[in-house]
Amino acid sequence: MDTRNDTARTYDVVLFGATGFVGELTARYLAAHAPQGCRWALAGRDRDRLERLRDRLSAEHPECAGVPLLVADAGDAAALRGLAESARVVATTVGPYLWYGEPLVAACAEAGTDYVDLTGEPEFVDLMYVRHDARARETGARLVHACGFDSVPHDLGVYFTVRHLPRGVPLRVDGFVRSNAAFSGGTFASALTAAGRGRQAARAARDRRLHEPRQADRRARAPLGAPRFSRETGAWALPLPTLDPRVVERSAAALPLYGPDFRYRHYAAVRTLPMALGGAAAVGAGAALAQVPAARRWLMGRYEPGRGPDAERRRRSWFRVRFVGEGGGRRVCAEVSGGDPGYDETAKMLAESALCLALDEGLPPVAGQVTTAVAMGDALLERLRAAGIRFRVADAR
Repeated sequence: MDTRNDTARTYDVVLFGATGFVGELTARYLAAHAPQGCRWALAGRDRDRLERLRDRLSAEHPECAGVPLLVADAGDAAALRGLAESARVVATTVGPYLWYGEPLVAACAEAGTDYVDLTGEPEFVDLMYVRHDARARETGARLVHACGFDSVPHDLGVYFTVRHLPRGVPLRVDGFVRSNAAFSGGTFASALTAAGRGRQAARAARDRRLHEPRQADRRARAPLGAPRFSRETGAWALPLPTLDPRVVERSAAALPLYGPDFRYRHYAAVRTLPMALGGAAAVGAGAALAQVPAARRWLMGRYEPGRGPDAERRRRSWFRVRFVGEGGGRRVCAEVSGGDPGYDETAKMLAESALCLALDEGLPPVAGQVTTAVAMGDALLERLRAAGIRFRVADAR
C-alpha cells in the first residue's frame, strides 16, 4: 500500500507527542516550513495542552489556527489505530520508546502507514523488527526509526561519504562525533533505560539476527573500535556503542552502493586526554548506576522528561561529525554539521523525514523496517541541506 496515493487518508502528517519538549519544537518547525497544501495535525493525550500549543503556533503563524487536534494515549490501541488509519505518515516523539512506543508501531504496520520516530534505543528497534517488520512489508508501511540526531547525521553522513568513493570495492569508514550540546529529561530517561537493560538488549539483538536475512555476496560490519588518538581529527577517539553504527550497518547491508565488504566504526572525538578519560569514567559510572533500580530511579528524578535546554543554550550549541572513508586507493574526508543537535536540529530532521515520506515522489520502493538512507537517501539529504544542515567533502585524494 502506497499511502502517498491514498486519497482516503485525511492527513499527510500527524505529529504524536506534540506537546512535549521536542514535540513542540517539531510542531513549530512544521508550522514554519510545511508547504502550502500539506495537511498536518497535532496529536497527544491532553486536549487542553494541544489547544494551548495550537494557540502559541497561531500567534506566530495565523494559518495554524485551523490545525486539527487528535487526542490519543500511547497505551490506547483503538485510538492509535484510528490515528494511524487517518495519516500517510505518523511522526512520534513519545519516549522512552521501549515503554511507550510499540502500540503505535503496531498500528502503523497494520494500517500501511509510514512511521518515523526519534528513538536511540537499540533494544526497541530490534524488538520492533522481530514483531512488526513482516506485517509492515505486507501492508507497505515504512517503519523508519532514529530520525533525529540518532541517527540521521551518521546514517546519511556515511551514505554521502560512500557516494564519493569507488564502487564495487571494499570500503572502510570511521565517524568522529563532536558537540557542545546539553540534553533534556526525555533523552536522559531513554539513555538510562537502555543502560539498565544490557541483558535484555543483547537478547533482542540475538533474536533479530535469527530473523534477519543476510546478503550472501556482501558483508557489512560495525565493530566497536578501540580508543586511540585520531590524526584525522586531532582528537582522542572514544568508541561510541550507540544505535548509530547499527543503523549504518543495516544501510550498508541493504544498499549495493556500500560495496562487497563494508566496515564502519563510530567514535566520540575529545580534544584532550584528561577529557577523554573523564568522559569514559562518567559513562562507565552512569552505566553501572543504571543497573541498580534505586539508583536508576534517583537519576531519573534528576531530569524531568518534557524539559530541555532553553533557547539561548540551544542557540549556542553545535555538532560536527567527520567521516574518513577509504577504498579502491581513494581517501575521502566528509563532514556533516549543524546547530543544536538534540533539539532544534533533531526536530528539523524528524519533520523533514515525515514530509519526505509523505510528499516526495520517486522514493525507493521499500517497506518494512528500513533506515533513513534506505527509505529516503538523496531526497532526505537534499531536504536537510536546504534546511541548513551542511554536508560537505572536506578533503579527497
